[in-house]
Amino acid sequence: MSNIKLFQSQQIRSHWDAEKEKWYFSVIDVVGVLTESANPRKYWSVLKTRLKSEGSQLATKCSQLKMPSSDGKSYLTDVADTETLLRLIQSIPSPRAEPFKLWLAQVGYERLEENEDPELAIDRALHAYLAKGYSKEWINQRLKSIEVRKELTDEWEARGVKKGKEFALLTDEITRAWSNCPRGNTSSTKA
Repeated sequence: MSNIKLFQSQQIRSHWDAEKEKWYFSVIDVVGVLTESANPRKYWSVLKTRLKSEGSQLATKCSQLKMPSSDGKSYLTDVADTETLLRLIQSIPSPRAEPFKLWLAQVGYERLEENEDPELAIDRALHAYLAKGYSKEWINQRLKSIEVRKELTDEWEARGVKKGKEFALLTDEITRAWSNCPRGNTSSTKA
């Protein structure tokens, strides 16, 4: 699935990888938007060289995907997932990149604070849910379900159950029992 994202009316080509559950963005498009360079391909080439000389592995984290070009044809294009793209933005000296850098610094600071006081993470989640319009009752139920799930998975780990597929199988089994669905159908609606 390919999409075009808009950034202040400028296009950034993107691709959703359903298997990896990640968005990939055209590096050239992002560089062009943030630098307003007449030749973003050249800018990216010079930036890659500079980053490599500084010991950064950023360029090696970028891959290539075929993306449509302005001529209607698809060409291999350097792409980055969200994490790599945010790191790339940190390396671009540009006034248009500055708001992203400030946001990244703020998020980094908040996570360091949450490491010192984990209750801050719960408060942040609460405020995020409220900002999205969820009711306090829904939020309390959600937080309780997270707590119950954590207690359950802690018990599974204590009994030697391995994370991943074994957790998924047990979760599926519980869902079937709870919803009274036959094996292979975890839909919560009865026929």
